Formats: sequence, structure tokens, C-alpha cells
Amino acid sequence: MDFVKYFREQAQSNPQRIVLPEGTEPRTLRAADFIIKEGIAKLIILGKRDFIEDFARKEGLQYLPQAEIIDPLNHSKIDEYAEMVVEIRKNKGIEIETARELIKNPLYLAATIIKAGDADGEVAGAENATQNVLRPGFQLIKTLPGVSLVSGVFIMILKDKQFGDDGVMLFADCAVNPDPTEDELAEIAVTTAKTAQNLLGMTPRIAMLSFSTHGSAKHKMIDKVAHATHIAQTNYPNLIIDGEMQLDAAIIPEVCLKKSPNSKIKGNANVLIFPTLESGNIAYKLVHRFAHADAYGPILQGLAAPINDLSRGCSVEDIINVVAITVIQAQNRKK
Repeated sequence: MDFVKYFREQAQSNPQRIVLPEGTEPRTLRAADFIIKEGIAKLIILGKRDFIEDFARKEGLQYLPQAEIIDPLNHSKIDEYAEMVVEIRKNKGIEIETARELIKNPLYLAATIIKAGDADGEVAGAENATQNVLRPGFQLIKTLPGVSLVSGVFIMILKDKQFGDDGVMLFADCAVNPDPTEDELAEIAVTTAKTAQNLLGMTPRIAMLSFSTHGSAKHKMIDKVAHATHIAQTNYPNLIIDGEMQLDAAIIPEVCLKKSPNSKIKGNANVLIFPTLESGNIAYKLVHRFAHADAYGPILQGLAAPINDLSRGCSVEDIINVVAITVIQAQNRKK
């Protein structure tokens, strides 16, 4: 399956309102023009209208001015949004003037617009660090009921189609949790399985990765992964999940047969769960750069509304595709 085509067509079937808070970033504005032209999303761009319209004229972007453009420093809902922020953050004792200043920051304003029900999702990160994109979501959007933490998954589309589902794999957590506990690691696995099902229509086959395969080595880090696997298996017995496993046993059937002949995933994992953030982040970048795989994400899991982060090295195509994915997430939340 051509998943890029799938993402865009699925988004076009029911466009959602997506906020782009980086309204002065050139790649974002070029992507926005294409998104509007193709009907992938209904866009809200945060920035000054004069700047955006002038950029559109200079670049020949005829569709960009059709976006809803909101100036973070001067718009009609400043009072309404500030009062809402005061209510959400009342346990922190935030005052109305502080709230007014806070939502002048486009990233906080974007989260506030979503919380107010005036938008369905957000994409940012082309010029902001991940923690700055995520913080407003944690503070204002919060997590879904029954979910205790947010995690980040990358959709990896490999040139070599023998891996995953026709070259498509999910890597998590590559963005948020530096050293998840065994309970958190189990939750990341389950949440990523739901992303595979809901976003991509895949049947997840989950490998909980380590430097050991079923006790071939001994270490407390291995114990964490083994215990996390047991927790996920106990709570969700219908999931196809195995661990702890080394990477080669997870993705190569011949190796799996030697190292773990009774494995449920049989060396055909399409979801890889990494024991720490550093291992996941390093792995996705290695595969992206060395194997020339397309990497989409991090797609954030667990928030009550979709907010997705971009790499600061992203291309226009990356932004378009992450917006399409965000639209699909918003569609699924409404079902």
C-alpha cells in the first residue's frame, strides 16, 4: 500500500481544522498552500495576515490566503481564551493577566484554540523544540481518559518491503519518555498498538526490544522489558506481543526460529517498542539516514486531541503528511 497516498486520501474524505502555530516559517507556509489546494485540512495559521499574504504573493502561493489567519497579539477571543486558561490552571494560581501573556505565545494559543473546541488538532516543530511544542498540550489539553502518559511514535516506511507490513513499521517511544518504568513501557506498547490499528489499519505484532532474547542475558534493564511485556500480555491477552527480544529476532524469521522458536511474532514484528528514549531516538534516526526510510512523526499518542511534532529538519512534504495524519487522528477521535 502507498501509505502517503492513503494518508492524504483519508484526510481529504473528511478534512478537520488543524492549527499551524508557526505562521512565519517558510516551509510551513508552502505546505499550507498545498494542503488548502488539495483539501487535506481546514487550516488555521497563527501569525500576522500582512506577513502571510506578502509571503504568498512573493512565492506565488495563491491558496494560502484562504486559511483562517489569527494574529496571536490581536484577536477577538483573547478574553474568552484567557479566562479558560485561568480555569484550567487554577490549581497553579494563574491570574488573568498572566494568562493573557501566555496565549500570546502561538504554541499556547494553538493548544487553547483546540481546548475551546475551535480546532481539532495542531502540527508544529519546524522551528520549535519538541519540549516547547509538547508543554502546552500537557498543561491545557491533558491526556485521554484511562491514559496516564503521552508517548511519541514514528511511522517508518522502508525501501526494503520484507520488513513490517510491506515496509511499514512503527517505532516507539522516540520522543517523550526518557526512561519509562515497566508499567509505562507496557502502556506505550498498548497505545502504539492502537495507533497501528486506528491510523494505519494494521494488525500490530509488537516486539519489546532489549539486548537479550528471553533470558539470554541477565540485567535489571532486561527485567524491566520482560516485566513490561508480561503486564501488557496480562491486561491485553489478544495482543500479539513478545519480549524481551533482540532486534534481529524481532524482524528476521530465521533468527527468531533459532533464538525464540515459540515466539508469537515469528520474526515479523511491525511495531518495535524501545526500552528507553535514547535507544528509540537513535534507532529511528539510523534507519532514516542509513536505510533512507521515510520517517513520519513523532506522532503523539495519549493526548485528548492530536498535537504532533515535526523535526526541525523537516521538508515541506513531511509537514503535508504529518498534517494529513493529524487529520486522520482527529477523524478517529470523533467516531
